[in-house]
Amino acid sequence: MEAARRPPPLLLPLPVLLPLLAAALGAAGRGGPGPVTCGSVVKLLNVRHNVRLHSHDVRYGSGSGQQSVTGVSAADDGNSYWRVRARTAAVCRRGTPVRCGQAIRLTHLGTGRNLHSHRFTSPLSGNQEVSAFGEAGEGDYLDDWTVVCSGTYWVRDDEVRFQHTSTDVFLSVTGEQYGRPIHGQKEVHGMAASSQNNYWKVMEGIFMQPSEAFQMEQYHAEL
Repeated sequence: MEAARRPPPLLLPLPVLLPLLAAALGAAGRGGPGPVTCGSVVKLLNVRHNVRLHSHDVRYGSGSGQQSVTGVSAADDGNSYWRVRARTAAVCRRGTPVRCGQAIRLTHLGTGRNLHSHRFTSPLSGNQEVSAFGEAGEGDYLDDWTVVCSGTYWVRDDEVRFQHTSTDVFLSVTGEQYGRPIHGQKEVHGMAASSQNNYWKVMEGIFMQPSEAFQMEQYHAEL
């Protein structure tokens, strides 16, 4: 008698899989108390304009022609996940808390390209262009951003800024809106001046638990 054939495994697309993982893992969900750690996958909300940092395989029609980075209002958009990683050519072990003043990379989970800036003009506001660059998570030194926050660590429920390490601009949204093919999405760019337009907060995500060394450090601080 012929054995029954097993059905092929169900392969879910990444935008569907990530929310399921977030619901299943104890360290997942919305932002809250606790440090942001290397290896975490997060959505970042621009606090003033209420849009999440987003990218997709759509290139700018001007400037660098690299992959565009925008802001979207939908909380459940699957293209708004970014992985927190060490700065270029450095290592940050999974679960290591990110310190205020530390340089990091943010890698777009869907396309494997890094949040990037350079001295091209952004298409709508005329500020500095922000793009997604590289392949499989590897780009160049222009992918590095410094986390600007108060205190010792980047805490999940704090509002922070990201300052481009090479050109000093702040990751910002000022409300300019695109037409086709990305109708309704907001321009994300770099601004030279610090303002309410460049504050961001961690929202949904999958958060790697802090390392044992960090937990021990917190324990001794409480004694």
